[in-house]
Amino acid sequence: MSVNLYQTGVSGLLAAQQQLATTGHNISNVNTDGYTRQRAEQNASMGISNGTNYIGSGTYIQDITRIYNQFSYTEQLNSQSSLGYAKAAFEKLDQLNETMSLNGGAIQTSIEQFYQAVNGMADNPSDMGLRNIALSQAEVLASDFRSINQSFDQLEKATNGEIDQIARNISEISTQLAAINEQILTSQGGSQVGQANDLLDKRDQLITELGEYTKVQTVTDNNGVMTVMIGQGSTLVAGITPLSMTVVAGDPDPLQTQLRLAGPNSTVALQGSTLGGSLAAKFDFRDNDLMQVRAEVNRLAAGVAATLNDAQSNGLNLSQQQGENIFTDLNTTQMQQGRVLNSAKNNGDLQGRVNISDISLVPTDEFEVRFDGTNYQMTNLTDNSTVTLGMPGTGPFATAHGFEFIEDSGTPSTNDVFRIRPMENSAALMDVTLNDGAGFAASSPVAITPSDNNVSSGKVEITSMLDPEGARAAMPMRIDVLENPPGTFTYTYTDSSNVTSAPIPYVPTAQTIDLPPSPATALFQIEITGMPSGSATHAPEQFFIDDAYGLGNSTNMTAMALTQEQSVLNGSRETFSESLAISTSDIGSKASTAMLNSDTSQALYTQAYNRNQATSGVNLDEEAANLLKFQQAYQAASQIISTANTIFDTLLAAAR
Repeated sequence: MSVNLYQTGVSGLLAAQQQLATTGHNISNVNTDGYTRQRAEQNASMGISNGTNYIGSGTYIQDITRIYNQFSYTEQLNSQSSLGYAKAAFEKLDQLNETMSLNGGAIQTSIEQFYQAVNGMADNPSDMGLRNIALSQAEVLASDFRSINQSFDQLEKATNGEIDQIARNISEISTQLAAINEQILTSQGGSQVGQANDLLDKRDQLITELGEYTKVQTVTDNNGVMTVMIGQGSTLVAGITPLSMTVVAGDPDPLQTQLRLAGPNSTVALQGSTLGGSLAAKFDFRDNDLMQVRAEVNRLAAGVAATLNDAQSNGLNLSQQQGENIFTDLNTTQMQQGRVLNSAKNNGDLQGRVNISDISLVPTDEFEVRFDGTNYQMTNLTDNSTVTLGMPGTGPFATAHGFEFIEDSGTPSTNDVFRIRPMENSAALMDVTLNDGAGFAASSPVAITPSDNNVSSGKVEITSMLDPEGARAAMPMRIDVLENPPGTFTYTYTDSSNVTSAPIPYVPTAQTIDLPPSPATALFQIEITGMPSGSATHAPEQFFIDDAYGLGNSTNMTAMALTQEQSVLNGSRETFSESLAISTSDIGSKASTAMLNSDTSQALYTQAYNRNQATSGVNLDEEAANLLKFQQAYQAASQIISTANTIFDTLLAAAR
């Protein structure tokens, strides 16, 4: 009896000792990240048969388990991925918003100051001081566009660096997870029954860290070995085999780096934007938000340059010559070629370029031109609409988007792909090419004066000056407009030699007319508007066109100043200031929304974390109570052993 009592006491002592050790382990790790509370599972030993009765033989610790709830941990992990995405998105959009507020604000100020200088020249076109101020403001404007482009480049470079660092972190986590899987597999071998709880905690901690970078799914087999999948189900860890994540240059844009998952024998491409977590946020920012605002700023730079260059070309400078470009020509060979990116997979040697024909129609969308073996097919990558451009060798290929695709050299192979960015590098390459304030073309070369005898409100206006110097040399001219019979309109053209053309019919609804008429080379274009008509055959309405050049003539500079308020961009719906304001406002709105999403995701993650900690976290009050309880159990078991010793000693003394 005393022997059994002694064994019972020892079992209780050992059980209490393990309970105390487990409780102490919990208390020691109360501040350890990723630690899961452990509990010693205590059971009663099988009773010993004694006649018709069973006498208890003590207790034992069956296992030391983690207090772990798979559902609450999965909820926390999913919330961690959502929080990682939201925080990264807000961080990057906030940086872009700051860039647009500072650099975009500088561009807005530069535009206003340049037009102030243009208005100054319009008031006093012969003042060289005002001309030099305008030239200086043009240089500031071009510099501000280049500066914001450099800021975009820095944001793109920083984002690529962050993507590369995250890829390295994920690869390191993959290696560590595979190593832990191997340790768990080894520890589960032989006669080992219990779990390696601290290894499981370490593995879950790595999974939690991985969840910040990407969405994570896990599957655990009967041996406790975990398979880890990321994103849409791509395997990162297959048991004890880790895969690594690598970053490769993008195609066709090398700066749009891409991800690949590399295993022992092969690699698989990953779609960064579908991975979830902070990694997906960085891909979304770089490939969508940053690219969109860059395209909008490029379009603005191109619109400013093209509009002012066109206005400049309509007039004459102080040397009585046609105005030269103020800014870099929109269609230089370098600019045109930079708008086409060839895929590295192309088998042909075609080199293409893009010519801008109408800046008002050019969108911020990207396009893909694919040769299908017969024709070029162009797809808008924003709405996925596709049009057929034509067969190779039949270009240039005009589009409905204000640009032309031109084959420069070489020939394509079937399925060759070309990425088109119509406004690429417009801000980066913007520069002032006018080198002297005297080069501003303030004066118009010719002017139209209606006859004092005209009776209608009809007008004849110059719409485009093709050759200002030639037009001036061809003066004077005269346009006679006649309605006879009623409803039938014609005009005649009289040149400087007083030779009058035959009547030419026209429709009085803003029709553009070349002067001189075909077959002569047109020098400028006019537009007849309203209903100018004479009252009889010998009473046409007349408009006299004469040389108008002079140092005090600022007609062309006034027209240039008016372009500030003209709707030039986005289908002729936005002025320069409106376009910049819309871009800045959109980014500000996205940043504000991202901040709200980040705060919401943080709150949801905190709730999920607290729910998981309520189950798996260490509660010091509870552990203190357990410590006291198991201490008392240890003392009581010691007393059982002491009692058994006393009984045994009594029996020995009686036997002497």
